[in-house]
Amino acid sequence: MKLYPSYPSIPPARTETSVKSFILSLVIILSVIGNEGLAQKPYRVLPPHFNTDKTQQMMRSWLREQSHQALDQRRAEFEQALSSPERFAAYQQKRRKTLRMCLGEMPPRTPLNPMVTDTIEADGFTIEKLYFESQPGFYVTANLYRPEGPGPFPAILHPLGHSENGKAYESYQKANQLLVKQGFVVLCFDPIGQGERKQIIDSDGEPAHRASHEHQELGVAPILLGRSLGGYMVWDAVRALDYLCSRPDVDAQRIGCTGNSGGGNLTSFLMAYDERIQAAAPGCFMTTHREKNESPGPGDAEQNLYAQIREGFDHPDFILSRAPKPTLILAATRDFVPIEGTWDAFRQAKRAYTLLGYPERISLIEANEKHGFSQRLREGAARFFARWLHGRQINVFEEAPVKIYTDRELQVTPSGQVQQLPLARSLLEVNQAEERRLALKRPPLTRDLVRQVTGIRKLTQLPEPRVELIGSNGRPAKSQQFQPGSNHDEPLRLIIHPEPGIVLPALYWPGGSAPPVLLAPAAGMNSAVIEARQLHRQGHPVLIVEVRDTGETTTRNWRFFGADYYIAYMLGRSWLSLRTEDMLVCARWLKTQQQAESLRLVTGGELTPAGLHAAALEPALISELTARGGIPSWRSLMKTPDAHQHIHNAVHAGLRYYDLPDLKALISTTP
Repeated sequence: MKLYPSYPSIPPARTETSVKSFILSLVIILSVIGNEGLAQKPYRVLPPHFNTDKTQQMMRSWLREQSHQALDQRRAEFEQALSSPERFAAYQQKRRKTLRMCLGEMPPRTPLNPMVTDTIEADGFTIEKLYFESQPGFYVTANLYRPEGPGPFPAILHPLGHSENGKAYESYQKANQLLVKQGFVVLCFDPIGQGERKQIIDSDGEPAHRASHEHQELGVAPILLGRSLGGYMVWDAVRALDYLCSRPDVDAQRIGCTGNSGGGNLTSFLMAYDERIQAAAPGCFMTTHREKNESPGPGDAEQNLYAQIREGFDHPDFILSRAPKPTLILAATRDFVPIEGTWDAFRQAKRAYTLLGYPERISLIEANEKHGFSQRLREGAARFFARWLHGRQINVFEEAPVKIYTDRELQVTPSGQVQQLPLARSLLEVNQAEERRLALKRPPLTRDLVRQVTGIRKLTQLPEPRVELIGSNGRPAKSQQFQPGSNHDEPLRLIIHPEPGIVLPALYWPGGSAPPVLLAPAAGMNSAVIEARQLHRQGHPVLIVEVRDTGETTTRNWRFFGADYYIAYMLGRSWLSLRTEDMLVCARWLKTQQQAESLRLVTGGELTPAGLHAAALEPALISELTARGGIPSWRSLMKTPDAHQHIHNAVHAGLRYYDLPDLKALISTTP
């Protein structure tokens, strides 16, 4: 049986140079297993218990160490800032600048074109059903609760949590009615992916995903553009503030903001970003990264900002950035948001507000409840805003019963989805347009530019790995000589340590006079054993390596797929760069071990982009690349509705400078 039929391939870019020939062959991998593969007992290099402890898995532990170092440094800087109001002012200025950098570039201000489609006459207030354009053709649906009387009134912006029906969710209606009865205009708007703003529609014209799932799918493309889903959501909120301030019945000098869960997230972002927010009450969100990253783990895409941990921006900094403006933390004892981190954040804020002379302007309510905008939190928020925006110290209690309107009664658009409005654009279309704009402005591509964008270090900057030979008993062998055994078909088992805390399982077939081959399979080492044996029989020394978070080191049983990526992202690291460096370290070791001039790299699937970068950046080391399958380009992720599966290959702002096919030009030129 022919084990490896010829693969259909895209014709490679080939350029002969005085040094060597570089070949790029992008092929589609075929699953072909012969009798030898069926009889092969799977190899394992690491101990059976490796990665079985959920909290101590390799990548979680490595990311924890990296995060704690950055957070410890941030905490030390905060403590120093408390030494004087002047130092604290400098700390604030730095954090505000950092937040804007982490959120990414914002769209330009364009006409809102607001439209009120209907009005509900309620008992003592009205509900205006309206929409506006935060970007051209990008519609935001909202309900505006208005008290009786001429105004102008103080106003509350109410971003929402992860409710499927958005602004019609029962507890959010109750919060809006409680606030409007205290004399506030309340603007409650649907977030991206919720209520009437579903962005991914299936073939039947129905929303394809629930809110959190859609957020994850929509979160990938903005990363590649140097933006963020959180940034888009903040921009929606900024434009909602613009709309409020444009109304003659709103006092633009007395604006507050409150929201719960995802709405607490957006409230936190906005209160630190936009100075028009005078009083803010984020709910069921405020904690610390140290606590949250452990449990429950990173949130949806919009909650995780590029390099925020690396740059020293922790949850308390959303409050510290705006001090001493009035701020109320709304918390729940039995929340999955760690309450210990909530109190840590509050204590940091209390110390800062006290330093500035306004300790009474920061407070916390902890309700003995689960996650949600519960009655006690709603009442506390209403009392808080009455004090700081109305100047009234009053008790506020929810009256029962509260009339709850149906989704249909609060619906703004004729069909219930903004995508059906004339000239509407989805976020996918917004991203595609931005990618086309950026493509026209890209600078000439160089290896130094690729390194700058990705963070991939030069080969000379990468440490030499420590390599262990593992014996048949699963322990380090007494002799660490990497010599072939009596059965040349049997590989040596290796553990490669590219840096502290990281281990890469590997199988090594030494010997042979043909050029060495490094196999880096996305599906783990056992998927490549047959190919490795065939290559070795043809005279090639072969090393199969499982780069980090593949095979035996795959992170399992965490909150959701991509949680590890987002912690690295908040550290300013790309998963692609980490895996590329693993390939380069192993390739250099193999080349040195075999005393070869260069070698061939074979990879595919999820690891194709890493292989492309390795070959493009170090052509003197990798003279031939075979990359099977994988995404054809980053640009393709602008329009796909299932981009989240490719999150590990997203590089922040990558598409501002190049796309994956552009790397072929570097592969086929001398370094």
